[in-house]
Amino acid sequence: MPISSDEVKEKAKSLGFHKVGIASVDVNPDDLAAKHLQTWLALGYHADMRWMANPKRLDIRACMPEARSLIAVALNYYTPYQRPEGQALAKISRYGWGRDYHKVMEKKLKTLANWLCDRAHATRISYRTETIQARYYADTGPIQDKVWAQKAGIGWIAKNGNIITREYGSWVFLGEVLTNIELTPDTPHTQHCGNCTRCLDACPTGAITQPFVVDANRCIAYHTIENRAEELPPSLIPKLEGWVAGCDICQDVCPWNQRFAKPTDVAEFHPYPWHIAPTLAELSTISDEEWHHRTTASALRRIKPAMIRRNAKQGS
Repeated sequence: MPISSDEVKEKAKSLGFHKVGIASVDVNPDDLAAKHLQTWLALGYHADMRWMANPKRLDIRACMPEARSLIAVALNYYTPYQRPEGQALAKISRYGWGRDYHKVMEKKLKTLANWLCDRAHATRISYRTETIQARYYADTGPIQDKVWAQKAGIGWIAKNGNIITREYGSWVFLGEVLTNIELTPDTPHTQHCGNCTRCLDACPTGAITQPFVVDANRCIAYHTIENRAEELPPSLIPKLEGWVAGCDICQDVCPWNQRFAKPTDVAEFHPYPWHIAPTLAELSTISDEEWHHRTTASALRRIKPAMIRRNAKQGS
């Protein structure tokens, strides 16, 4: 008996994923999504993130030519802690408060992918005598994860470029399992931002140049996490307002987040105490050893010690 989509979803939920949906990997790729990405790249809005230009992003079958289905999952990471106010305090994005989401997501995704293959072989499912395949990603491959999350019914791509879910707002991490098993797809999610422009209006640098278009060259999150230069752009510095690792402004003002954010049940996402409200002064002089200690098993490890010192000094 073939594996059903309901079985897959039930298994994903049992592993702790908060949302799961399925999209069909069509013979013809989504030209609209590909054109949107190509236009964004042509404008140079990816800044120095050269990996965004990987041609595999234009056609998911380049990642797995035999793929027939994509299982999209989402994990709520919101915790109710609030940043204390104060000009001397450094601000860190919520995504980096707790354990590295790659580690949490990949463990669950690996289990799901292995279960899928084992379940298929146990039921002697065969597609044209092909070997059952399953490959997983957690922000680790050339996948347009937000595009596929919308196709799978997880949520919709918002005007700030994030995925918004009805149940958890945009405080979710995304992951995917690609497989050559044919599963029944879900209906793609519809758009529900309406006429709201709060994210565009609140962005202090104007990084959201128009609805659904974000210019990384102006984005605080990009510059504090990805920009390896010794100095930050002079035009950005007066607008940092204490942000040293990412930026949550466009998410904090979103009505969907303000109304529907729910505390996560994933203990690993609860914050390490030193990530809530470190001071700009301490981070501006933090040693390499201390930063490495604080970011053990943290997504903030991507920010090098010299970068966090730069961000704190120039953001004060």
